[in-house]
Amino acid sequence: MNESRLFKMVYYLLEKGRATAPELSEKFEISIRTIYRDIDVISSAGIPIYATQGKNGGIFIDDGFTMDKSFFTEEEREHILNALQGIIATNGKNADELLTKLGALFQIKSTNWIEVDFSDWVQNKPTQDIFNLIKNAIFGKNVISMKYYGGNGKITERRVKPLKLIFKSKSWYLYGFCLMRNDYRFFKLTRIKTLEILTETFPPIPIPSNIESQIKIEKTVNTKLKFDKHAAFRIYDEFTDQVTEDEQGNLYVQVDLPDNDILYSYIFSFAEHVEILEPQSLRERINAKIEEMQKKYRT
Repeated sequence: MNESRLFKMVYYLLEKGRATAPELSEKFEISIRTIYRDIDVISSAGIPIYATQGKNGGIFIDDGFTMDKSFFTEEEREHILNALQGIIATNGKNADELLTKLGALFQIKSTNWIEVDFSDWVQNKPTQDIFNLIKNAIFGKNVISMKYYGGNGKITERRVKPLKLIFKSKSWYLYGFCLMRNDYRFFKLTRIKTLEILTETFPPIPIPSNIESQIKIEKTVNTKLKFDKHAAFRIYDEFTDQVTEDEQGNLYVQVDLPDNDILYSYIFSFAEHVEILEPQSLRERINAKIEEMQKKYRT
């Protein structure tokens, strides 16, 4: 007897509510006769599973049935609690109470193993709020409405079916189905403004595998940078093993940087402690920016 299949069948019926024997036969790739044998085995294990005939008939588990802790291994119970702790770390609604109840059921004391703080030195609370709104919309399968600032500088009104939150390349992204483009899209959270959860809902949508690899990162330019030793603490924070050092204590890094305005703000954040060595074209662009800045401070 395939115990794994029996568990999967129980979970499937608990989630869906009711299914026909042909449906289960196709789902688990076994004969209808085997389905009914499995039902007998599940019933003998004390699970209230029933099969009825007629127009609204089918196979179902009694609504009052709840999963006992014995259905999970100790490792699985710990995984459940740890995953729930991760939801609490991003302000999961009512998750703290649920964590307490599951901990009591599983007889495991939960460990506060993760904390997520979205704020930086400018206290970026809007990003935290947008993250929580999107997360709630994903759980509730609600369509969201938002203003989105595209990389081309244009602002568009979007209605999106949110499917997944992804953290990649130091940024959070929303993956969802854009109703304006009628296609799947990635949206950078920092570019989302005035987000609203709508009452309109949508059915479950399968998420393709390896979608993270489809995120289009901004065009970059390979840059060689020289820093003096006063910036060492920050250099080793941000570049780790990419750093080389000369006898005078100067630090050298070769890295791909976004080829847009973010590059300028990043370079200028090091003030006089950085010099662009390559490419020459970028040196010239930085020099032009400095001259434009100087004009504003000349009296």
